[in-house]
Amino acid sequence: MAKYQNILVAIDAQQDDQPALRRAVYLNQRLGGQITAFLPIYDFSYEMTTLLSPDERVTMRKGVISQRTEWIREQSKAYLAAGINIDIKVVWHNRPYEAIIQEVLDGGYDLLLKMAHQHDRLQSVVFTPTDWHLLRKCPCPVWMVKDQPWPENGKAVVAVNLASEEPHHDPLNTRLVKETLELAEQVNHTEVHLVGAYPITPVNIAIELPDFDPSVYNDAIRGQHLLAMKALRQSFSIDEKFTHVAKGLPEEVIPELADRLDAGVVVLGTIGRTGLSAAFLGNTAEQVIDHLRCDLLAIKPEGFVSPVELDDDEDD
Repeated sequence: MAKYQNILVAIDAQQDDQPALRRAVYLNQRLGGQITAFLPIYDFSYEMTTLLSPDERVTMRKGVISQRTEWIREQSKAYLAAGINIDIKVVWHNRPYEAIIQEVLDGGYDLLLKMAHQHDRLQSVVFTPTDWHLLRKCPCPVWMVKDQPWPENGKAVVAVNLASEEPHHDPLNTRLVKETLELAEQVNHTEVHLVGAYPITPVNIAIELPDFDPSVYNDAIRGQHLLAMKALRQSFSIDEKFTHVAKGLPEEVIPELADRLDAGVVVLGTIGRTGLSAAFLGNTAEQVIDHLRCDLLAIKPEGFVSPVELDDDEDD
């Protein structure tokens, strides 16, 4: 069974072109399944108008929802005419990210696609507060689509963590590679590359310990990461030429490799924990994301629980 059979697209209300919907249709034509185009809307002025009765406010809300539903239907006209299965859903909600995550929870979606803005080809993608909330808290994979065409023969770059101090990294690495390979096989046999970064010698150690040999330290760290990468690639029968282990900070190494390979998407894991810290991605992932110029697919570990809960009292 193909992955991503139930796709939710967060519609951008500010523009007529919808790259996320276009990418969802691209996936749907190769994977099959169902697309839901989803838009949360809210106008504070309608809530504050004392001249309107509660019933009149409800009627006005329904009118706005109806208008926006027709607008999305117009955006989707060519896809619908081509037989693509697209549902349209517009809701009244004052927190877009909560509305989107609640829809993910309620509808059991496999994948969320949302547009990320980009000023031009030479600049990184710009993430809004709603984007960050979704990346941190959405339980299903989140695909942030940049508003530039998919590169010709665009590759998938999987960012893996090869440092073994944290036990959650190994199963997450495995999940990232497995999901990307499955998706790449079903979508145009996309080429998949793995990338890992290892740290440079801390300057203060070299200064404080005169007998410390940075080159020996660097060689040992590099060797450790190369062995970890070899074990990972061999478990998936990936050729060595598709793996990259580089010295430097992940937020420099990963975007640089993605640029060099003209990657279509970077896949990375966002560490989910229970309780309060479930709201955070982890510093490394956040810094990498901030430097990317291509699409991003963020995948949570098994068992991630979103801090956002279904709203039982949601207005109709």
